Amino acid sequence: MKFFCMKKKHIKYVLVILLTAVLLALNFNGSSAQVYFGVAPRLVPIYSVDTDEKKVAISFDSAWGADKTLKIIEILKEYDVKATFFLVGFWVEKYPEMVTAIKEAGLEIGTHSNTHPDFVKLSEDQMKKELETSCQLIKNITNENPTLFRAPYGSYNNTVIKTATELNLKTIQWDVDTLDWKGLSGVEICNRVLNNVKEGSIILCHNNSDHILDALPLILERLKLKGYTVCSVGELIYQEDYVVDNLGIQHKN
Repeated sequence: MKFFCMKKKHIKYVLVILLTAVLLALNFNGSSAQVYFGVAPRLVPIYSVDTDEKKVAISFDSAWGADKTLKIIEILKEYDVKATFFLVGFWVEKYPEMVTAIKEAGLEIGTHSNTHPDFVKLSEDQMKKELETSCQLIKNITNENPTLFRAPYGSYNNTVIKTATELNLKTIQWDVDTLDWKGLSGVEICNRVLNNVKEGSIILCHNNSDHILDALPLILERLKLKGYTVCSVGELIYQEDYVVDNLGIQHKN
C-alpha cells in the first residue's frame, strides 16, 4: 500500500510538471515555445505583409515560354503598376531581350533558381550554385544583383532559406495563388484573386499561362475599384527591421 501511495505521488508530480510546461508553451510565441522544448525554430518565407495600407504585390514566375511577356509589360504600363518577375536562369539565357524589356520597363527582377529544381532535394552547395548562377545571369543583363528569391514549386526548408539569406536574398512565397497554370479562364483567375486578396497580399501569376492576358486587366481594374494599390514585391515588403511569423506574415519590428 505504501508503495502504491508513493507511486500515486510521483504520478501527481509528473502531471503537475507536464501541466506547467503546457501552460508555459501557451504563453510563449511559436518560436519561443519551440526553443523551450528543444526544437529548432522552423524558418518561413514571406507569404504576405502585415500592413494597414491597401497595397498588394503582383508577381510572375517565368520558366517556360515568353510570347506573352511583352504584352504583360504593356498592360502593367497601361495601368501604371509595378510588378516582380521571378526568372529562371535557363529562361534568362534563352530570352535575354525579354530580361532587358522587363528591366527597361522599371519592373523588378528576382531569381527563380537556375534550372528549376526542387530545392529541398538539393545539397547546400547545390542550392548555392543554383542561386549564384541565376543571379549572375540576371546581373550580366541588368547590372543589378537580384535581392529576391522564389523557390521552384514553393518548396523550402530551413537550409533553403538560410542559404538564400546568406546570399542576401529574401525568400518570397505567396498567399494568393491564381492557379493560372491550370488553364482557368481570365474571369476565373480574376475571381480567385478577388476572393483571397487582402492588405499586404502577394499574388502569384505565371508569365506564359494560357489566359493571363485576359485575366490581368480584369485583376488590375477590380483591385483598383476596391481601393488597392498594386506594386512590386520589393515595394511591399519591409527591407529591414522585421520578423516573419510562423504563418509567413512579415511584421515590422
